[in-house]
Amino acid sequence: MAFDIEMIKKVYDNMATRVDAARKIVGRPLTLTEKILYSHLWDGTASKAFSRGVDYVDFAPDRVACQDATAQMALLQFMHAGKSKVAVPTTVHCDHLIQAKVGASTDLQVANTQSKEVFDFLSSVSNKYGIGFWKPGSGIIHQIVLENYAFPGGMMIGTDSHTVNAGGLGMLAIGVGGADAVDVMSGMSWELKFPKLIGVKLTGKLSGWTAPKDVILKVADILTVKGGTGAVVEYFGEGATSMSCTGKGTICNMGAEIGATTSTFGYDDSMRRYLTATDRQDVVDAADKVASYLTADPEVYANPEQYFDQLIEINLSELEPHINGPFTPDRGTPVSKMKEEAAANGWPIKVEWGLIGSCTNSSYEDMARAVSIVNQAVEHGITPKAEFGINPGSEQIRYTIERDGMIAAFEKMGTKVFTNACGPCIGQWDREGANKEEKNTIVHSFNRNFSKRADGNPNTHAFVTSPEMVAALAISGRLDFNPLTDTLLNDNGEPVKLIAPFGDELPKRGFDVEDAGFQAPAEDGSNVQVNVNPTSDRLQLLAPFDAWDGQNITGAKLLIKAFGKCTTDHISMAGPWLRFRGHLDNISNNMLIGAVNAFNQKTNSVKNQLTGAYDGVPAVARAYKAAGIPSVVVGDHNYGEGSSREHAAMEPRFLGVKAVLVKSFARIHETNLKKQGLLGLTFANEADYDKIQEDDTINFIDLVDFAPGKPLTLEFVHADGSKDIVLANHSYNESQIGWYKAGSALNLIAANA
Repeated sequence: MAFDIEMIKKVYDNMATRVDAARKIVGRPLTLTEKILYSHLWDGTASKAFSRGVDYVDFAPDRVACQDATAQMALLQFMHAGKSKVAVPTTVHCDHLIQAKVGASTDLQVANTQSKEVFDFLSSVSNKYGIGFWKPGSGIIHQIVLENYAFPGGMMIGTDSHTVNAGGLGMLAIGVGGADAVDVMSGMSWELKFPKLIGVKLTGKLSGWTAPKDVILKVADILTVKGGTGAVVEYFGEGATSMSCTGKGTICNMGAEIGATTSTFGYDDSMRRYLTATDRQDVVDAADKVASYLTADPEVYANPEQYFDQLIEINLSELEPHINGPFTPDRGTPVSKMKEEAAANGWPIKVEWGLIGSCTNSSYEDMARAVSIVNQAVEHGITPKAEFGINPGSEQIRYTIERDGMIAAFEKMGTKVFTNACGPCIGQWDREGANKEEKNTIVHSFNRNFSKRADGNPNTHAFVTSPEMVAALAISGRLDFNPLTDTLLNDNGEPVKLIAPFGDELPKRGFDVEDAGFQAPAEDGSNVQVNVNPTSDRLQLLAPFDAWDGQNITGAKLLIKAFGKCTTDHISMAGPWLRFRGHLDNISNNMLIGAVNAFNQKTNSVKNQLTGAYDGVPAVARAYKAAGIPSVVVGDHNYGEGSSREHAAMEPRFLGVKAVLVKSFARIHETNLKKQGLLGLTFANEADYDKIQEDDTINFIDLVDFAPGKPLTLEFVHADGSKDIVLANHSYNESQIGWYKAGSALNLIAANA
């Protein structure tokens, strides 16, 4: 469980040498992002890295972290890589497969029974290959990483889009698909297109009801869900240094919602305090020796417009609490404007549930500030109007806040304390009455609020805000309640004005825990057996995908033309489908069932060109596959926005989809498609999207000449015999074309093992 201080010292030694050399080559001061990237370049790739935003560059991350839902497929792939042990420190965290319903104790027991087969598999495969294993109930992956493994100046990848949370401790932590993780675990380099840089200068200081969450809610409102695509966001300024480390983590965490590659902050006193409080004084001592390398050069922050591709400035002293939503995390509404916005848009005013937790806001400080509002309600005799639930971020957090009386305070208000796990944030919530699909409003401190995400109800209007605002809105029972100006009536009819939230950044008595839930791997795992029952409906050993035959794809059928927003939740839903994350055949039955068909505006209803009948997307895909007919998916902007789940790429590959042609991709999903041997293409002319017809047959004209920088030509043959020629761009380089030719990146790894 302990961090590897010797590894960290080596990272710092390497950083000092490489950054000094890079500064001379570039001939100018460096941002923090550049320092970390340059110091983690894979040997022999340095010359490519200095052409910012152009070339794919190979890196050598320090760590890998996997959550249980994605770890299944990642480790099933790793078993084919021919390695006896992971090449870099790796951990697996069981946090996704625990459903919130009754409360922590009961829900955890149910999960341990229902998902025993999966947990046993993850435990044994981790034990065999030298991977640290965090048991169910130990906590949410990103909170545990922050508490135990993150360190300033490091680089890590994780099979979850919110891996970026570790930027709160000055890392470059990046969400990837499982195939990327397999590369690094196998001792290979990890490839990333060198990002653009967005600087966010924070002036002033947070106070009153405004929290770190409001910073990223404001940034999301400014940049939208795709405004950070292909970029790293670097926060700096007096406002940045005045915030807590876990507050910084919250901001970085939700950077995934603007499409950013990752986000980070420079090393400062808040990080020193947090590292010391989590028993990592050795890291502080090592980091202090290279402190100047763990933040940007002074000239960068003095004249940021010269060094960042885009610059945003936010005055924290003027920032209002925000409530973002519904249905998208980038629709920002300051609390003072909510009354008029809700009325104008017909949003349900009554708040049914308030939920605090998830990897975004489950720290000690988050819980302390929220409970300060709860205590006021209890003391003044105010009965909350909405139901209330919390998910502590880790067993260490839960144990410490119980010791400090916070759990008891929450429970006095009737709060349900769920397991230290993701729960409602990822759809793992058995919410009573959700199946009625009634229009309603919930507020939460999570990161995403797409339709159906929390409870499966498409009519649940979910709004994202800070933990303290969640508490206030849940107590009031009204979405348009403004705690800065409004009063509440207690049970005696007396008006009560809530005072601003307050809470300790770190526990005064230190963190405490009896059993954190960690299992160290065997020193020698050669005799550890990993068994997968061939009749299991939860786990399925993988068979390699077929290699490309070197010919043009012809006679392909249009499977679906997706209309509007098509996130990974639409492509491969979570919630009840999480139980099949280790079984590719079974989980493929959810492929694109949430996507809207552009031709009939329905979900999971597409035309089977073989029969003329309409059926579910997976059923039609299976029909084409059984007939030996390839298929193509067409989509809109930012296709694949959302989580890192590579199932959204593996399922189409498994069901015979050969190409995905869209207006634009979200970064992780585009990479996942490439890794699995699919063609991820974009319209050279976005208006060509409108030319695609429901009965189209697609022929690739020049795939045999597939090469970097060379667009592909596709022929769309319509039902009446007419044709449209569509030019499709791609971003494949030589090595990625090698993945395609081999059938997948994993096939290439296994061939070279």
